[in-house]
Amino acid sequence: MTENTSIYAQSGVDTQAGDLAVELMKSAVGRTHGPEVIGGVGGFAGLFDASALTKYKHPLLASSTDGVGTKVAIAQAIDKHDTIGQDLVAMVVDDIVVVGAKPLFMTDYIACGKIVPQRIADIVRGIAEACEATGTALVGGETAEHPGLLGVDDYDVAGAATGVVEADKMLSPALVKDGDVVLAMAASGLHSNGYSLVRHILAQQGISYDQHSNELGASYGEALLTPTALYTSPLLRVLEDPTLDGAIHVLSHVTGGGIAANLARVLPQGSWVEVDRTSWSPLPVFRHLADLGGHTLESLEGAWNLGVGMFAVVDGKKAQHVAAALTAQGLDTWVAGQVSTSTRDFTGFEQGAKGVDGGAVRLVGSYAN
Repeated sequence: MTENTSIYAQSGVDTQAGDLAVELMKSAVGRTHGPEVIGGVGGFAGLFDASALTKYKHPLLASSTDGVGTKVAIAQAIDKHDTIGQDLVAMVVDDIVVVGAKPLFMTDYIACGKIVPQRIADIVRGIAEACEATGTALVGGETAEHPGLLGVDDYDVAGAATGVVEADKMLSPALVKDGDVVLAMAASGLHSNGYSLVRHILAQQGISYDQHSNELGASYGEALLTPTALYTSPLLRVLEDPTLDGAIHVLSHVTGGGIAANLARVLPQGSWVEVDRTSWSPLPVFRHLADLGGHTLESLEGAWNLGVGMFAVVDGKKAQHVAAALTAQGLDTWVAGQVSTSTRDFTGFEQGAKGVDGGAVRLVGSYAN
């Protein structure tokens, strides 16, 4: 250790720990690199050979950035950090695929109070494994110590990715028409939204994360850290199926804002959908948390996905074939509604979201048991 490094360490920043963390994660990151990645790990900037885009006639770049939210507090509470990385990747690349784009590369950022090499390596290993599963190159990242700002066991994660889609293959609300069918795809759990409410409910009940839950078949912490489902690769395979060309008109990733709002933002103005609650049964984690908090499932539709992680709005004539293809790709899929453009009163409907003046959506019926 040099004298200058020693002085920096006195302030709480350990650059040697950071170097060790990089060594521990290096092989996992390297497995996400194809021939398009130049320079490997450790450069000031990640390099991606853009000549890979020359096969496109009119390439459109898609980008997304996100984090995992307060789900990290549960990982920290039970000292389990190997699933948060998948959450991060899913929250980013599953937004990119919504427009039909294939993710190309991603970068990550981890801010922590103190670098614990194995902990950082666990997080990044999870990121790398999810990137590998979705065909996304992890081309760079940054881990920063913030002593005095974050506690020694505190951290937060964020990521950004870039993808590409052929202009005439882009999914868009403009493609949606009267009679289109809305297909729902199952969630793996809470994914990475609504955890502030989860933590509030458990705190009110005095439940610790290491406490076992008979209803969930695991400790609360383990159950709540079920990683976010990865939809990107299965969806891209279906989108690239020549027998289903043009069958999927638009996708909606059900994240913050809940079920109706996320579907509404990808529908054209003047269109509407009634999502049929009877078409699925919310997962036990949702039912148990709702009971603990004294809430109805219906009252939580704006906070949690309740078992729907992604919607596809598809050509009504091809809906059965698309649903079968998605199911064959490992995505549990069912019909949840139908698009209409007929004139009606939109009282009780969610109309657009996130600044988008989209269509109108409401949920109807009672959830299946």
